[in-house]
Order: sequence, then C-alpha cells, then structure tokens
Amino acid sequence: MIKRFNRLAIELPQPTTADPNAAAAVQELLGGKFGEMSTLNNYMFQSFNFKNKTKLKPFYDLVSSITAEEFGHVELVTHAINLCLAGSTRPGDPDSTPLTAAKDIRNTQHFIVAGQNALPFDSMGKPWTGENVFNSGNLILDLLHNFFLECGARTHKMRVYEMTSHPVARAMIGYLLVRGGVHVVAYAKALEVATGADVTKLIPIPSLDNKAFNETRKYEEKGLHRVLYRFSDEDYKDLEQIWKGAHPEDGGSLIVKEGIPEGGPIPDYADTPEEFAPGIFPEDFMKIAARLQQSAGITV
Repeated sequence: MIKRFNRLAIELPQPTTADPNAAAAVQELLGGKFGEMSTLNNYMFQSFNFKNKTKLKPFYDLVSSITAEEFGHVELVTHAINLCLAGSTRPGDPDSTPLTAAKDIRNTQHFIVAGQNALPFDSMGKPWTGENVFNSGNLILDLLHNFFLECGARTHKMRVYEMTSHPVARAMIGYLLVRGGVHVVAYAKALEVATGADVTKLIPIPSLDNKAFNETRKYEEKGLHRVLYRFSDEDYKDLEQIWKGAHPEDGGSLIVKEGIPEGGPIPDYADTPEEFAPGIFPEDFMKIAARLQQSAGITV
C-alpha cells in the first residue's frame, strides 16, 4: 500500500511567465519511453511480481523503495508542466477567441484536451504505453534494464534542460538529475552484489557529474546525491546491504535515510474560465458551502 503526503518532492518556484512550448518538451520527461511514468511502472511491476522476496529481500527492498520515490517524480514533473502552462491564455468572451494563441503552440492538446494541464503523453503527444514496461522475472536482467533505463532518463533530462531556461522546468530537472543519479548508482551497486561485476565502471553513460548544471548544486551541497530514502515507517530495512560504501563520483559515504524528503507545497492553480475550468462560479461556491454546512450540522 502507498502512504500519500500532500507535498511535492521539492518546492517549485512560482512562475512569472508562461512557456507552453517548454511544457511540451518537458512532457517527454513524464510520458516518454524514458520518462518518469516508465521508471515508475517498470519498478512498480517488478516489485509486485518479485520472485523469492525472502531470500532476495535486499533487492526487493531496493526496487520497492525506488518505486515509491518514482511516484513523487511523476507528481513533480506533472506540476512543472502545469506551472509552465499557467498564464498561457487570458479570460475573455468566447466570441473574442480567448484561446487563439493556443493554435500556434506545439502541443494544442494541452489546451483542447486537458484545460492547460499535463497529460500522460510524450513530447510529441503520443500516449504513454504499458509496452514501455520491462519485467522479465529474471532479477539480474531486470536490474540491468533498470540501470540502462535510468541512464537513458538522465540523458533526456540533460537535453530538455538545454532546451528551456524556464525557471520551473530547470528547477525540476536539476533535482531529478541528482535523484536519478542516485538510482543509476543504486542499480549499479545491486548488479555488483548480484554478479560481482563492477558496473560503476560503465559510468559515465552519461556522466554523473552535475557541475555544469546550476540547478543541481544546492542539492548536491546537501549530499542528496548520496542519499537513498526508504519511504516507509517500518519496512524495506535491508537497503543498507546494497546502498553502502562510497559514491563513485565524489567518494562520499552512501546513506539510507528513514522516511521521505523534506519536500515543498503543492501548487494551487488559478481558475481558467476561458477553459471552463473548474467550471464552478462564485455563486456555485456559496451553494456548495451551504450544502457542506448542512451535511455537517452547522447552523449560521
């Protein structure tokens, strides 16, 4: 079961300008073949279907814990897309074509289908598919695939970072470059324990060095590139059998932390009446409030 908190993995900056084309590019990091929906579902199904959990518990704990973090990454990328879209259009009379700017945006589905919100699609509008999930049932093969998947995801994040200077997109990508690097190393460590092969020698594919990215520095200064979270109160306590030793990039000690990241607030989005969203007007709020008071037995 999943325990949910009304927090984002980090606090995203409040945007001052919209960039819907940046949102279209960031969609690849959500619904692309190497996006967060793919990492989440790969690890989630591998953890659900894991064979011989008792004898191979450290590996099960590792995949399960990374699965939990990926839920938060899907959430974080989704909100980054929404914040890039926020303010793209302005309210107006329907006959004044208030959404006219949207027809020149690269991904018009953000406006026609989703009311200026993220979708489970890639950067070209192709829906995410379960065909992106690899779960062979063979532990070593799955771990090797996961290592490759994280390296591919990192490459895509670096490329999208170079496509846009939007502060929300860059803040999100900077954090995920650091946390994705943790997962690269984690699967390399797991493969070394399982096979004896030093997979960390395959790094860089790509390099885990984040010095070129301004938005990664504050997280690495806090040591988050060496931390693996358990995302659990009582379970998955055998992570230390794999996540231990030195980080291959800076030699610092790897640390398992209890619980979850400190996180930041969930953004609250303004109405977009030109999109008929949420479609509830001030007089409707009064009626809703009255019904809630009545059902709660509150008299005013």
